[in-house]
Amino acid sequence: MILLWSLAVLLIGAGIAGLALPALPGAPLLFLGFVVAAWIDDFTYIGTTTLIVFAALALLTYLIDIIAGLMGAKRFNASRKALFGAGVGAIVGIFFGLPGILLGPFTGAVIGELSSRRPWREAGWSGIGATVGLLVGAILKLTIAFAMIGWFLFLRLQ
Repeated sequence: MILLWSLAVLLIGAGIAGLALPALPGAPLLFLGFVVAAWIDDFTYIGTTTLIVFAALALLTYLIDIIAGLMGAKRFNASRKALFGAGVGAIVGIFFGLPGILLGPFTGAVIGELSSRRPWREAGWSGIGATVGLLVGAILKLTIAFAMIGWFLFLRLQ
């Protein structure tokens, strides 16, 4: 029993990390952790309705990734190449720790804009927009994750 609860907590923790870091599949890990935790108690406290809502919220985090990044970049008039560059920069940045995660999207967006022959000033603003969008998206995803954890604990500890 303790081993299964440890697995559930580990999956939920990895899911939270994955929502902040693009290297891990955060939403599926988080959801799988809740399924394991519900299964341990034979779905007594956490039923299928709650799990369906959690699945929908997990899917919502993927939409947030797409929408937040696009809105941030759009707000700062980024081109499609800048958006692509920000995505590549985010992936490459993972391998360079926190500075890479923060600077990767910016650098990628700037390179994308410069390849579109836009001036440095516009390229810089596109980089800022892509970074702001990704950060806002990460905050929204973490907010959803902690709301799910809070709801899970509320139901489980009643």
